[in-house]
This record gives sequence, C-alpha cells and structure tokens, in this order.
Amino acid sequence: MNHDRPAAARRAVLRGAVAVGAALAAGPGRAQSYPARPLRLVVPYPAGGAVDIVSRLLAEKLAGAFGQQVIVENRAGAAGLIGAEAVARMPADGYALVMATVSSHAIAPSVYRKMPYDPVADFSPITLTAATPYVITVNPGVAATSLQALIALAKANPTALAFGSSGNGTTPHLAGELFNTLAGTTLTHVPYKGSAPMVTDLIGGQVQVAFDNTVIPHVKAGRLRALAVTGPTRLAALPEVPTAQEAGLAGYEAVGWMGLFGPRGLPAEVAARVQAETARAMRAPDVTERLAGLGFQAVTNTPEALRAYVEAEIAKWARVVRQARIQPE
Repeated sequence: MNHDRPAAARRAVLRGAVAVGAALAAGPGRAQSYPARPLRLVVPYPAGGAVDIVSRLLAEKLAGAFGQQVIVENRAGAAGLIGAEAVARMPADGYALVMATVSSHAIAPSVYRKMPYDPVADFSPITLTAATPYVITVNPGVAATSLQALIALAKANPTALAFGSSGNGTTPHLAGELFNTLAGTTLTHVPYKGSAPMVTDLIGGQVQVAFDNTVIPHVKAGRLRALAVTGPTRLAALPEVPTAQEAGLAGYEAVGWMGLFGPRGLPAEVAARVQAETARAMRAPDVTERLAGLGFQAVTNTPEALRAYVEAEIAKWARVVRQARIQPE
C-alpha cells in the first residue's frame, strides 16, 4: 500500500483545516427519517477523561440537531478495545456509534497479539472530531534548553536519560520510541499507570523526559521545561514552543486523535448526516473553547479521508513498534 498520500492527507487535516467536504447529500428516505429514536454513543474509556468529555460535548450538540436523545455509554477496558468491539457487533443502522481513538484503531493492532476486531474492515468511518499533539518536556534539572541540545545530551550519555509515559503501548510511549528512532537516541522507557503519577515523577526528577499532553500547566508554572510540540503546528497555549520539525527533527510527528465510527455497513447517507452535524457541532465556539482547555483542537474530515488516515496511522505505528522491538501482549 502506498502511504504517501494518506500521510500527506493526515498532515493537511491536522494543520487545522476543517475538511467538512461536500459530503453526500442526504437524499429522500432513510436520511430524512433518521434518527427516529435515541442514539447510543459508546465511549470506550472511563468517565471524566478527555474522550468522555469530548463525547459528551458532541452528544449534547447532536441531540439538539437531531431532536433525539444521544446517550453516552462508557464501556472502558483493554485500551478501548472492549467498547469498540461492542459497537463493531451492533446493527449498522446509525443508532450505535463509537468515539474511537489512535489507541483503539491505530496502535492496538501492533501491540496486541489478538485483536477482537479489524479497525478498518469492521467499522464505517464517519469523521475525526478532535486531535492533540504532545509536548516534549524535560525536568528543569536536565541541561538542555532546546530539542537539539536534548538529542546531543542523550547521545553523549546513552543510558542517563529516561522518559516516562502513561503506560506500555500508549501514544506517549510510542511517541518516545519514534523520537528514539528518528533522533538516534536511546532514552529508556519507564511506564506508569496513567499520566498523573508520571508527571509527578517527572517534576521530581525520577524520570527526565516526557511526551505528554497534560504538562502545559506545569510548563507555565516553571516546574517543567517544554522543548518542542509533536504536532504539525504550534500550540496556542505555548506559542513560543516550536514544533519538533521546526526544532530540526525532520519527519517527527505524533498526534493523539479521536473520531466517530459506526459498525461496518453503515448507510452512506446516514454517515453523511452524522458527519455534517458533527462538523457543525465541533465548530461551535463553546466546543472549541472547551477543547482548547483540554489541549485539543477540533478537527473534522470526510468518511473517505478518515479511512485513509486510519490506514496511514496503522502503518506508521506498526513501523514504530517493529523498530522499537516492542513485544505484542
């Protein structure tokens, strides 16, 4: 498969362009009568997290647009696999949707020996909803004030620096491994059970580096030092911090994303209706403001573009897993 075009599409989408697209016009019949009853939006992660918050924001907007209740259902477990699998097995009528993520639909195929679903074949893509880059951050005690200085320090002291993550196989973990591959460094990975304990140890100096999206308040308070952003554009919250590519690490990009999917076989006109209303909802000022507070950007695209994006992401993270010699669970 040629991934050059999907990769380029991924970069274009995440530069902030909202690619609503002239999605299929909902013709007479099913799209006009849809939805005729409440919808279920499955969140394959616990309540209170970023995916849950974004899903509830969207559910409220969709309920207003559709005139039907949109019930958010948390089905957490196995890095998102449990909830995603549940929706994959549901009827493809548009009344069951899932807010999937880079973990459940792009990374999981490479880090789990046995997948309960195929993230491409078993789902109908609808649209991306939000994306977040990570911040390459160091403890202030690390003698590096730029990304190139960090790379030089890591090369001069191959076993001296460790990077923390929210767990094995998570996007922050793989973001660090991708950094090692492209920068030629050997930062040691230290997994934690979530970002909160990792950030505590990062501030305390037990680990020296992190690729994380929860560190911004600590950077602003001076407890941590930001060297670069892992996305294709700078963060509004840290406008002075360059992207990794601006800082000289060519080809480096790691973005956390979430998107809306239905079961395989979702009627095209139903997908188009949901996509159009989701794009409208994600552009609402109150939604974009809330997302910014979470470190996310509203990003939407077409079903076709989302499928290509997922395929490119699967291939990208599979290469990282192979190069880092991460053993599937």
